[in-house]
Amino acid sequence: MRIGVIGLGVISRYYLAALGESGPLRLGAVCDVRPEALAPYRDEVPCWRDHRDMITAGGLDAVVVTVPNDQHAPVCLDLLDAGLPVCVEKPLATRLPDGLALAELAATRGAVLFTSFHRRYNARIQALVASLPPGVPVESVRVRYLERIEDHVGEDEWYLDPLRCGGGCVADNGPNAFDLVRLLLGTLQVSGVDIRRDATGVDRAAVVRLATETGALATVELDWDHPGETKDVEVRLADGTVRRADMLAGFAGFKQSLWHEYAGVLRAFTQAIHTGGVDRDGLAALALVDASYRVEHCSKVAAMVGRER
Repeated sequence: MRIGVIGLGVISRYYLAALGESGPLRLGAVCDVRPEALAPYRDEVPCWRDHRDMITAGGLDAVVVTVPNDQHAPVCLDLLDAGLPVCVEKPLATRLPDGLALAELAATRGAVLFTSFHRRYNARIQALVASLPPGVPVESVRVRYLERIEDHVGEDEWYLDPLRCGGGCVADNGPNAFDLVRLLLGTLQVSGVDIRRDATGVDRAAVVRLATETGALATVELDWDHPGETKDVEVRLADGTVRRADMLAGFAGFKQSLWHEYAGVLRAFTQAIHTGGVDRDGLAALALVDASYRVEHCSKVAAMVGRER
């Protein structure tokens, strides 16, 4: 299958490396608004500066979308409208209504909409999930997703623009963390949040508390000012045992775990292309992002009303 890649920013390298491995997927075209980003591919595949021209040219079986967050929805809408299977980086969109519109269009067109949650393909996470004893309920989950964001964004400075990012750590790292909790607990509701923002309005740190209908609890800790990098999961079971997974363990070097995780993303996307359907995980994670910000807003309003009284 010939895969187009739209957006050649910091994350695209992992998709491109996985596409270069032996397998059923091949790079079919690239698209980016920056000529300098396209330059290395001029002699390899068709290069486009407008994704709509890439769609019109045809010749692709599916597309990976790794553009800035605020462009996920408009780019994916055009691709899905053309009937192309889409793998889009998290978050699915920056606004919940846009995510709902994407899912509705995908269902209407019978097109595949797949959200990339690369951490669920992490070898340590998969080993943790496989190690959980059947029949023993999970009582609580803690996911820590801590990093210094400036170390990770490279030239993609849009991460630090709350309008383009959709917010800050909750909007961008939150979906990966929420997806891991959902992988372990299923359907979730936000029960409380503590968010710290900088002077520009970017949420730089957050603690999000979640709960299930069965009473299981979860905590997601996010931080964009953390020295170094900590990304792990702790699971407490009803029998009193605790299981842990360090997503970075065994992967020497900065961001080295991402290579195998994105290979896992493309394997899962390939399967989704064959089986069809609309992936609801991206929409569920986006709904938790939306709920986190709404709970924060309601808490602020309640605090203001309390002070006025």
